[in-house]
Amino acid sequence: MFADEFPTGPRGEAIELFRRAFEAQQTEDYEEAIELYKRSIAAYPTAEAHTFLGWVYSFQGRYDEAIDECLEAIRVDPSLGNPYNDIGSYLVAKGNYYDSAKWFRLALNAPRYEARAYPHMNLARVYEQRGRLLAAARHYGLALEEEPTYAQAAAALRRVQARLN
Repeated sequence: MFADEFPTGPRGEAIELFRRAFEAQQTEDYEEAIELYKRSIAAYPTAEAHTFLGWVYSFQGRYDEAIDECLEAIRVDPSLGNPYNDIGSYLVAKGNYYDSAKWFRLALNAPRYEARAYPHMNLARVYEQRGRLLAAARHYGLALEEEPTYAQAAAALRRVQARLN
């Protein structure tokens, strides 16, 4: 790669800060990751940086702040699916299975989302928790269609099918 192929200015600075933040996150240095994600956002706000900042907050059990970051990510770029799925996950972590389903469905409809197996899996878990076993089985199956090697989805589908028989 040539140096002129990398973004410069605020966007380039934001990308470098994001990269460093993700590295800190991977080593569980969450305070450093938070600081670097915030600096990345200050340099050039992106939905990804807000979403990942929220993700780090969730590791600390700071679900309300994580949700706020995901809402900001959606404001920056409503086409990104990750923050919708993450909001749903944070609501589940808070025990709110009812409201979480809406967010998983929004993630499934987001145009820019590469990991659709996750909201299917999450929605299936919510439906299973709520006793909606046919809907749960459907979404476990859809998770497997998206990711055929998803062992957790396969096991969950078998479990729900056994309950239905």
